[in-house]
Parts: sequence; structure tokens; C-alpha cells
Amino acid sequence: MSDLVRMSVTMERELYDRLEALLAGGPGANRSEFIRDLVRERLARDAWKNNEEAVGTITLVYDHEARDLAQKLTHLQHHHHDEILATTHVHLTEELCVEMIMVRGRASEIEGLAESLRANKGVLHAAVSIGSTGKRLRPARKHGAAPHHHHGHG
Repeated sequence: MSDLVRMSVTMERELYDRLEALLAGGPGANRSEFIRDLVRERLARDAWKNNEEAVGTITLVYDHEARDLAQKLTHLQHHHHDEILATTHVHLTEELCVEMIMVRGRASEIEGLAESLRANKGVLHAAVSIGSTGKRLRPARKHGAAPHHHHGHG
């Protein structure tokens, strides 16, 4: 287990009361975990700002009847196969589709891919959701201390 550090936080009573109300509404949340989550969120945003490796999702809503759009989107995705981990395609209506593209790479690469996809006529909405690879979010382990990790695939 990592070394824990106890700290004190000072805030206005109204802000404290709002924090307590937030925690009371969540399952099993406590102040320490809430603060840890805020720090992790900030580290993930900073990694994105600093163009470090990140994971994310690009969500596209588009008109699949737009001329050659499906082929253009597929071509772009093949061109960026190093960044794209997986895609999910859903038919929203007879004309509209949503595609969720899970990506991994430097923030600039992910943003560039999103912009390339967004620029196509017929793409009605494109959004990027950022996430962390987790590398900076947990304490470093001593060499050989981590147990083997298995997902049970095959």
C-alpha cells in the first residue's frame, strides 16, 4: 500500500456545506476520495494540455446519406489506425448515425483526428471526451512488487 499523507483543508462554511451535500448524495463517497478524484481529474486535464499520451472518445453524429461521407470517414479512420482502438456505430434514425471512436495518443493527434472527421460535410456534431491513461494517477510501484495482471482473455 502507498504512503498516505494527512492534510487539512480550509474553506468557507457555505462551500463546505455544499461539499457535504454532494457527498451525502453519492454512494459511499467520502471527503478524501472526493479530493483524490479532483486531483486525478486535474492531472488528466494537465496531461491533455501538455500534449501527453491520453485516451478519449470522439463522438460523431452524421447524416449517412451525405454523399461519400461514410467512405471518407472510414478512410480517415484507417489512416489513423495507430490512434483508434475501437469504434461503435449506431443507427439513430433512418438518416442519422452516431459513431463513438475510442482513441489513444497524444492530445494533438486526437484533436487532429477529431478536426479531420468534423470537417466533412454531413457531420452534424463532433465532440471529444478526454481521459487519462492512468500512468500519472497512481503511485509508482517498486520493481517486481506488482502482481501479474490478467483479464482472462483466452
